[in-house]
Amino acid sequence: MSELRKDPVTGRWVIISTERRKRPSDFHLESVEIAADPGCPFCEGHEQMTPPELLAHRHNGSGPNVPGWSLRVVPNQFPVLRVEGTLDRQGEGLFDKMNGIGAHEVIVESPRHEDTLATMGDAAVEELFWAARERVRDLKRDHRFRYIIIFKNHGTAAGSSLDHSHSQLIALPIVPREVRDKVDGAKAHYLAKERCVFCDILRQETGEGRRLIADNADMVGVSPYAPRFPFETWILPRRHQSHFEDAARHEYASLARLLADILRRMNKALCNPPYNLLIHSAPVSESTADYYHWHVEIIPKLTKVAGFEWATGFYVNPTSPEEAATVLRDARGYH
Repeated sequence: MSELRKDPVTGRWVIISTERRKRPSDFHLESVEIAADPGCPFCEGHEQMTPPELLAHRHNGSGPNVPGWSLRVVPNQFPVLRVEGTLDRQGEGLFDKMNGIGAHEVIVESPRHEDTLATMGDAAVEELFWAARERVRDLKRDHRFRYIIIFKNHGTAAGSSLDHSHSQLIALPIVPREVRDKVDGAKAHYLAKERCVFCDILRQETGEGRRLIADNADMVGVSPYAPRFPFETWILPRRHQSHFEDAARHEYASLARLLADILRRMNKALCNPPYNLLIHSAPVSESTADYYHWHVEIIPKLTKVAGFEWATGFYVNPTSPEEAATVLRDARGYH
């Protein structure tokens, strides 16, 4: 029998369709294959194929925009928003608009074309988080920006246009509705109970263990109680903190280890699936320290959103989070 579950943060309802229950073998799994690409602009030696770098990690003293790097951050060549210009908001009766001010950057995670976050090593994954932290802190100085999202599309089915492993960062002049729902839900919980809802989730999930996938000293990986998608996974820091960019160094190291571990488990259980990775942090200029809790979401692309979901906002998930957690706990990743 199907079951409706309510997300404790946003209040969004999902349908866990147990009658259409699916284990990994029941999905039409689309594995991500990294194809060779002699013209890839992100490979080492092709630095002139990208805009000039904004940041690079180099270990041999080499200069900018030449080989010798382990990670690069460059402006997106085809940005959805641009830094140049003044923020101008106008309206026409009921209709509201503003010009496309923002920033759109690409974090190239490795000079090697075949690397992925699951294979490149924990220290290299940690470099990604340090680079994201540095870029967020720099962009926060621009008072036009209200929200900064860090995300990764892995595989064509997840929206990636290049196989070479990379993440993206977009600074926005407004707080997106999806983020606002999370922030407002967390605030409502805090006003009612004087506790962070994410901290409450951590206490319940680590206490019960049914949806716990893996954890370490600083981070906990769980299948959320009301997941929109099969094998959706959250990673939450044990320490309460509203902004990703304010985490401690050891927390980035722990996040890198746990993320790589979970991705390897997904690769084993789900045959190297495409996925989206999202880092949810608090809005730039809002006082959310008491009630918001930054976290990471990993969403394997195993199902498609169809008419019912678009029409109602109710997501139908054919795999319960308890079963997903069991499958991922039992999976042994590879190095």
